[in-house]
Parts: sequence; C-alpha cells; structure tokens
Amino acid sequence: MFEQFFSQLSFVDIFNVCVFLTFTLCYTYQLFYVLVVLVRKPPRPVARKNHRFAVMIAARNESAVISDLIHSIKVQNYPSDLIDVFVIADNCTDNTADVARDAGAIVFPRFNDKEIGKGYALDYGFQAIHESYADRGYEAYFVFDADNVLDVNYFREMNATFDSGAKVSTSYRNSKNYDSNWISAGYAVWFLREGKFLNQARLTLNTSCAVSGTGFFIASDILEAAGGWKWHLLTEDIEFSTDSIINGTRIAYCPTAILYDEQPVTFRDSWNQRFRWAKGFYQVFAHYAGGLVKGMACNPKGYRFACYDMLMTIAPGMLLSIISILFNSIIVILALAGMMSGGMMIASSLSSICFCLANYLLFMFVFGVLTTFVEWDSIRSTTARKVRYMFTFPIFMLTYIPIALCALVKKGNWKPIRHSISVDVAEFSNSSANVSSLTKH
Repeated sequence: MFEQFFSQLSFVDIFNVCVFLTFTLCYTYQLFYVLVVLVRKPPRPVARKNHRFAVMIAARNESAVISDLIHSIKVQNYPSDLIDVFVIADNCTDNTADVARDAGAIVFPRFNDKEIGKGYALDYGFQAIHESYADRGYEAYFVFDADNVLDVNYFREMNATFDSGAKVSTSYRNSKNYDSNWISAGYAVWFLREGKFLNQARLTLNTSCAVSGTGFFIASDILEAAGGWKWHLLTEDIEFSTDSIINGTRIAYCPTAILYDEQPVTFRDSWNQRFRWAKGFYQVFAHYAGGLVKGMACNPKGYRFACYDMLMTIAPGMLLSIISILFNSIIVILALAGMMSGGMMIASSLSSICFCLANYLLFMFVFGVLTTFVEWDSIRSTTARKVRYMFTFPIFMLTYIPIALCALVKKGNWKPIRHSISVDVAEFSNSSANVSSLTKH
C-alpha cells in the first residue's frame, strides 16, 4: 500500500511528506499534554517547615526597576529573616548598585568585559556569597531578573515545593505589560502557554520540567557540587535544564508561585532577544543532543522520557519548516528558469509552501486562543485586547522563522534589553485571587 502511494509521488512530494511525518511523529505528544492539563489537576504540596534561601539577581543598568523586585521580596508572606537578597551589579554604568542597596539588598559590583552574560554574573554572585555568607546556611538559591515583580505568596508556595523534595523548580511566569502592544502580548501568551501546557503537564505526569530564564530555585548542594554556576552558553537556563535532566535531576514546577516579567515592546529588542535565544538553542543542541539521546536509552526509567522531551525542546524543529519552504522555493525558481520540468512541479511546491505556512499559523492561532481562554482571569488586560492579541500571536510567532534562519549563519552575542516599567506589587494583589484558577483547568 505504502509502496504504491509513494510510487505515485514526485521526489518533491516525497520530501514534503517525510518532513510532515517527521514533525508530526516528534511533537504529537504535546497534544497529549494539553489533554492532561484540561482533565487533571497538578499536585499541590504542603510545607512542613520553612527553609532559608538566598536570592541572586544579575542586574545591568536596571535602576528603573530593581527596587520594585526587591520590595516585592521584602513584603512576602514568608519570614523575612529567612530570605537574603543579593544583587550582582554587572558592568553597570548607572546607579543600579545604590538603588539596590537603598532597597535593602546586599550588592556585589562586578566589572568584567571579557566574560559577558548572565551565567558569568550568577557564578560571580554565588562565589561571593559562598565566600562571605556561607555561615548563613542557605538551602537553595533563587534566581530572578531585575525587571521581575513577585506575588506576595511566591516564596510561601515555592517553599512548599522545595520542602516536598524538589532540587530545582521553576514557577508561573506572567507578564506585567501584556497590553503594551502585540509584541509584549506575544511574549506573554508564549510564556503562559509554556507554563500551562508544557510545565504543568510535566508536573502532573511526574516528568521533568524546564527552567525558562527567570523565577526558579536550585538546591545549594547542586550548585556546590558543580562548583558554582557553570552554564555559560547564550541560553544558560536551557543549558542548565538540559544538563540537569541528562544527569538525572528532575526539575519541578510550582504553578501557584506567580512571577510578573517585563516583555520587550520594540521589534528591534524582540529580534535581538529572540535571535540570542535561537542561537543559544542551537548551541545547546550541538553540545547536549548526544547526551540526551544516550539518556533516552541509559538513564533510569523515569528519566528516559524527560530526555526525549528535552531533546524535542532544544531540537531545531522550526528548521524543518524553514528547510521545507526553502527547498520548495528553490524547486519553483529552477522550474521557472527552465532547469527542471515545470507545471506539476511548480504547483506541488507552491502548494507545499502555502500548506507549511498555513499549518504553522493555524497551529499557533489555536494554541494562542486556547492559552488565552484558559488563562483569561490571569491576563491583566481588557477583553477587546485579549481577543485582538489572539489574532496577532500567530504573526508574532511567524517572525521566529527569519530569526531562526539568521541565527543559523550569523554570530550571536549577548545584548542587554532595557527595562523601564516600574510597578508596585500591590498592583497585582487582585491577581492573587486567581491562583486557584491555575490548578482548576
């Protein structure tokens, strides 16, 4: 049957069918994740004791927002004497260090124009804490970005996850500027989708989640065993997640610990940031794909699927779409130039290009709509804008295609994103009432 089917296809059709089947076979399991989230509640641990934590914030010229984060940590519904805040003022040319000190943080200025990036700043901070404050007995280290603001129950909820035995855990990532424009909304929906339909499903199924940028903790013994923060690729968070899963460390997720993150609002900043992410994913794939494949066969049984899941996360899946579009475009050009037989070949290639783009846009639209409706009460915006940004989300995701293509051939460097939206934790107090909605769906 299959031989007869393929015999009737041209080599262009066969190529496109193979690309489609490969993508479908690799990522269909994520549709099962959606079903899990919609029908099952994630576990919710209860803490037996409070633990002592250190907070590390790598900040570069963040004087406009750093005090908001520190204030939101200081007013937590958690014993303040069990949380110490450390700010690594990384190559700052403004008064970030002074603002952080005035807000109540311990500040470590760092000046190093050779080792640039968040990973190096975190390592510097850990070494400084370990050298000067080891006697305080920190049980875990939290990592935040300077533009974050925390819900008042954040540490209480994360403490319960840590007390339940988690060595690493990420948290629920919301946006403090969803309704700035279609770009910030695109980011917000993507992170909400990542938390809800990836990490929450993984938590419910007791497999490993993944750290995404900010809002996570790492047990002290893991950092001490590694000798500090030793993950320095362009996406140090994904590198750390991948390395942890390969080595059998399960990453947890706390859907009731809410963090608000500022998203870029200009396309230039968005391009630079997502270019770095795309380049970083390629780097992680090149360094760790072999280890994940090996882990799929050799890791303890409970971690084999986690290795596969992480491999699919870092695999350049979008390249399949790019390759398909480029391949079919080349066929069309060659056919029009008379170098290949035209007619059916051109029609087949053009239809494949349209199918690929339409399928991608439809998939992203469905996920954007689903995420928006499921997380409706958690999104701080008007009904009209929520509906409008359902339709712009696929366009936002479509811009990833040229970004991913450029990241293949262009060298990537870390570029700072300026943050300027200052908010008080009290502005998000009403959102705390929606915590329960995170586990209802």
